Amino acid sequence: MRYLVLACDYDSTLATNGRVSQATIAALQRVKDSGRRLLLLTGRALSDLLDLCPAPEIFDRIVAENGAVIYDPLTRQDKVLADPPPESLIAALRARRIPIEIGRSLIATSEPHETAVLAAIRDLGLEWHVIFNKGAVMVLPSGVNKASGLRWALAELALSPHNCVGVGDAENDHAFLRLCECAVAVQNAVPAVKQAADFVTTAENGAGVRELVEALVSNDLEELAPRLTRHGIVVGAADGSEARIDAYGENILVAGASGSGKSTFAQGVLERLSAQAYQYCIVDPEGDYSSEEGAVVLGDSRHPPAVTEVLDVLRTPERHVVVNLLGMSLAERPPFFAALLPRLQELRTRVGRPHWLVIDEAHHLLPVTWTPGILTLPRELRGTMMITVHVDHVSPVVLSAVDVLVAVGPNPGAVIKAFCDVTGRPVPTPAAVPQPGEILLWRQREGAPPLVLHAVPPRGEHRRHIRKYAQGELGEDKSFYFRGPGGRLNLRAQNLMLFMQLAEGVDDDTWTHHLHRGDYSQWVREAIKDDELASEVARVEGQQGLSPAESRAQVRAAIERRYTSPA
Repeated sequence: MRYLVLACDYDSTLATNGRVSQATIAALQRVKDSGRRLLLLTGRALSDLLDLCPAPEIFDRIVAENGAVIYDPLTRQDKVLADPPPESLIAALRARRIPIEIGRSLIATSEPHETAVLAAIRDLGLEWHVIFNKGAVMVLPSGVNKASGLRWALAELALSPHNCVGVGDAENDHAFLRLCECAVAVQNAVPAVKQAADFVTTAENGAGVRELVEALVSNDLEELAPRLTRHGIVVGAADGSEARIDAYGENILVAGASGSGKSTFAQGVLERLSAQAYQYCIVDPEGDYSSEEGAVVLGDSRHPPAVTEVLDVLRTPERHVVVNLLGMSLAERPPFFAALLPRLQELRTRVGRPHWLVIDEAHHLLPVTWTPGILTLPRELRGTMMITVHVDHVSPVVLSAVDVLVAVGPNPGAVIKAFCDVTGRPVPTPAAVPQPGEILLWRQREGAPPLVLHAVPPRGEHRRHIRKYAQGELGEDKSFYFRGPGGRLNLRAQNLMLFMQLAEGVDDDTWTHHLHRGDYSQWVREAIKDDELASEVARVEGQQGLSPAESRAQVRAAIERRYTSPA
């Protein structure tokens, strides 16, 4: 399910004149019976709400006082999330003869007293703010609103706002509705809330909530998905307009030659997913993502990860995970992935996360011979980005689940043809001829031609290269080996810094042997995945008459300019 939480405002949403009908309570019970969680958010004081609400125990958490108090109906324990009202502010408002009600963190009054309230806050130099609610005026500490309360409630339940649908009606609902993946306004909502909502019910109050519940339980609001464009992930641009992928549910295949920019494209997508708080899990056979910012890396070249470790990290919605398989042999990696995938899918069923699964070297982890088990059917795959050099080496069963194909490198048309050859689809004609550095993005289920795009580069790409390729540890098959004429040596360079150290120590015959064969530029292009540096090194390899010392110095200078200069 996409939506595991329904978050509801109380007054004029669930309730009419403070009361909730039995029909609406029955609808909320349907939500609970479907395995989802219920949250109630209100500007009322907790005691007031508990006196009015006919079945508070149906909710997993109640957020009261507009985000300042949280209550667990199961344990009947409450927690105040903000400071109490300052006595100086209370005294100032009473001195102005403003009628007020005082909560544990909230001061409530009504229009038109907001001007006097703001003047008192300004005169006292307090960091408090005013929130409106259809004529009611609420005064709260800075940063406290229904959104902050919702975040706290979701954190206690280990759930993400991206798996939450919210419904409300008034000005004080704006903040929490923006936080929800899907924002719904009942028909009687104020115009500004209706305008900002992703969907407006045809009915008012509790009847509008019942309308929402029917769609939620019957099809997980699937019909609303096309409206949620505000969550789209930008991947490129063409003719001044942005191209996006859906933030939920699409399966993407990124394919192209080695060193063509696949990981750069993926890195850009991951940056934007992280910026929008979508949780991701990267299965990383070659250690290409071991320096991913903001992610927990499990496993290294000496210690393989465990499935239980991966699941433990992902239980916290804000944490991403990189599953580094360098510590496993090539033969061990596919069985590990086969064991991990159904556990990830089971976790997604329970908590809706990770929102995205990234599978690098998909041709190895999901080879042609791969056949899905009952828990890993293609129809269960969603929110998956697969990256491969060899499209025709990936399981046809998996390729049949691809929604978007991203072809990168010098010959993207050949990538699309290979995909079509495997899947039996007609080969499309791109909308334009791609130029060097451009990509083809094909939404092959929509029947439109592939789009030519300039991919949006990741901000952290250069820093990532510096950390990983300069000082990290590449796998044995990605390392450079100084062997020399006749294979006399076997000196392994696991990164660029070690490469430069070994280059200074090997004899001139060994150095020039690899130089004249073009081995250095080939390694940089294919293993380091840096076309610019590879081109610089290739120019050194192609110069005639350079002494071994001169060619060493030029290669070293090219590396140092990109990998030891400030980022």
